Amino acid sequence: MTIRVLLADDDALLRAGLAVVLGTAPDLDVIAEAEDGLQAVELCREHAPDVVLMDVRMPGIDGIEATRRLVATSPDSRILILTTFQYDEYVWGALRAGASGFLLKRTSPERLIDAVRTIAAGEALLDPAVTRDLIHRFVTGRPGTSAEAEFLTVLTDREQQVLTLVADGLSNDEIADLLVIAESTTKTHVKRILAKIGARDRAQAVVFAYRSGLVTQDHPHN
Repeated sequence: MTIRVLLADDDALLRAGLAVVLGTAPDLDVIAEAEDGLQAVELCREHAPDVVLMDVRMPGIDGIEATRRLVATSPDSRILILTTFQYDEYVWGALRAGASGFLLKRTSPERLIDAVRTIAAGEALLDPAVTRDLIHRFVTGRPGTSAEAEFLTVLTDREQQVLTLVADGLSNDEIADLLVIAESTTKTHVKRILAKIGARDRAQAVVFAYRSGLVTQDHPHN
């Protein structure tokens, strides 16, 4: 099955390079390119891509606002943020707006291709440790709302345990091994967690885990 990709970056040379890299993968197809956030939103509505590679710092409508609009109007399109800096507040804003993950622009071609496939498959947090640190950095001093904290009450003790491990960056099979349960059971827990807290994917769930206070700065990560 071909994964349809839309590129959104104001750097034409970078877009060309990305298109060349993605073009080497037989299952990836770059269907459109946008030079700013507004054009990305328009082209996404027109072409309904599976994955949008989104730069965050663009003229006019930036990647954060574009992400927010795409989540509202094109919920089936997954958004992968491209950034130059590992700790970028724009990325934090994009994750909160609904992006499924982020990738550093200096990444290898192989990792870029794998990242697109991962996002298309509904997964997130391509580099769990970096993403966790990023969220840690920007959640500190920005407590969540009481409503977010109250949402924790809808989760069972086991679901809170699973969500904590998701926030630690563990995959489904790693969680299953740690809790001595079947991987299918872990998948069921994750699906129920996402439904209960209204999260779009694992990236949103991790943001929720921090914002709700389930995971704190003093939490001993794996």
